[in-house]
Amino acid sequence: MLRGKELRFDIDGRLIAALEFGDAGGLPVVALHGWLDNAATWQWVAEQLKGVRLIALDLMGHGFSDHRSADMPYYIWDNVADMVAVLDELELARANLLGHSMGASIATLLAGCYPQRVERLCLVEGIAPLVYDAQALPQLMAQAIDKRRRMRNRRLKPWPDMESVVQARINGRWPVPEAAARALVERGVVQHTDGIYWRNDPALVQPSILRMCEEQICAFISAVEAPVQLVLGDEGIGEGLILSRLEHFAQLERYDLPGNHHLHLQPEGARVVAELVNRWSVSD
Repeated sequence: MLRGKELRFDIDGRLIAALEFGDAGGLPVVALHGWLDNAATWQWVAEQLKGVRLIALDLMGHGFSDHRSADMPYYIWDNVADMVAVLDELELARANLLGHSMGASIATLLAGCYPQRVERLCLVEGIAPLVYDAQALPQLMAQAIDKRRRMRNRRLKPWPDMESVVQARINGRWPVPEAAARALVERGVVQHTDGIYWRNDPALVQPSILRMCEEQICAFISAVEAPVQLVLGDEGIGEGLILSRLEHFAQLERYDLPGNHHLHLQPEGARVVAELVNRWSVSD
């Protein structure tokens, strides 16, 4: 298995961790994982890259990166600010971005905010953030606030051993191959005296207090100038992605493949995503 080089970024006193794969002199590509995953999710794509320097981040609250403060909810747009700071640290005036699920949504928001800073986008099973219906927002906000209050002092239950965690990851809502589950777990858990805990911030599973509306999301998509490659699995999220959003991209290529929501961890999906990114290094 390909092992990446550990990187660390100090962003206003907060640590953002990353794994670097491939040729240090290759085309820089910044990769963003999905919700509750970590940088190890890109290992199978990285093994097939040529002429590419892949920098796979642990987003805040995930993997080896710091958690946000207890009084700061995990709003997806805060990841955009983190990304801008990381690109500055990497001295990338223009970035090539690869994102899965939540990471794809972050990449789209970034490309809409800063079209001059994004060269290309490859989005895997993700387009842009979820939205709340405007009429339901007051009730949903109250529910989210109440749940945060109830969970404030809740203590997580540990897993008894690594094998239990691996099996749970294999058999989640979107199953992943065993090797991928082990890599994600290895980077995603910590051993304490009473058992094994996920490193992920428990606050990540709390409902969002606030989301954008569909009109706002489409405004971000319309502002994206970079060419976009969208890769979807035939057993993935599907209509949950709100496919009507695709018409708002200025330049879009769509690829439909066999696979579930984690198709980049499956042989065919990893191969195709790697081939798409490899084209970037050839064209530069």
